[in-house]
Formats: sequence, structure tokens, C-alpha cells
Amino acid sequence: MAKLRVGVVSPEREIWSGEADMVIAKTVDGEIGIMPQHAPVLGVLVEGGVLRVKRGGGEDDLVAAVHGGFISVADNEVSVLAEAAELGSEVDVAAARDALARAQASVEANQDDADAAVEAKRAKARLRAAGEDV
Repeated sequence: MAKLRVGVVSPEREIWSGEADMVIAKTVDGEIGIMPQHAPVLGVLVEGGVLRVKRGGGEDDLVAAVHGGFISVADNEVSVLAEAAELGSEVDVAAARDALARAQASVEANQDDADAAVEAKRAKARLRAAGEDV
């Protein structure tokens, strides 16, 4: 079976690259699943989304918190260009829970606090990527 060549990068670093059977991402138009031979597509990633890379062959899925950016698909190549991203295995769960609590408290105190709302989305995505219930 054909494989996808996948690259996940942020301005800070290359997050991950390798082969996969499927990539699932959340875009502003909804969740998209990419498999080999997928038609070319360009999508805008949501703030605070989770990217799942199904590697197959008995390997665990790769899960990452992705905060904005783009996903591009062409010729069995998937490029994820994220504004910020973090592998689930790298997430400091205690720090993410603390960030979520602070952001939620700020949103409750001031409903118009857009920055706190974004921080809450990011913290939730980090926790979901780490396999935690939110």
C-alpha cells in the first residue's frame, strides 16, 4: 500500500517527518482525513486543534497540538505548516492544566478577553494531544 510523506513544521523547528497511512486534521471547514492518492488540497488549520498521524505497521499514532497554520496535500505529500505545534509526548500536563485554569478564570472575569479564549483553546489542545480528558 502506498504511504504518505508527512512533514510537520513550525517557525521554531521541524516537529516530525516520516511516512504515514493517514493524517487527520481539523480545519476551519471541518475535520479532514488524508489518505494516499488524496486529491490536492490546501486547508487552514484551526487554533487549538489536534493533528493525528496514523503511521500503521503497529506503530502508535503520532498526536500533536497544532495552533493555526495550513495543511497542504499534493502527490502523496502532506505538509503541515503550523504557527505553533507540540507533540503530545512533549506536553507538560501539569503546566497545561494550570494554563487552562488561568485562561478559564480570565474568560469568566472578562467575557471579551479574546487572548484568554485563545489560550484556553491552546491548553485544551495540548491536553487532548497528551491523551488527557478535557
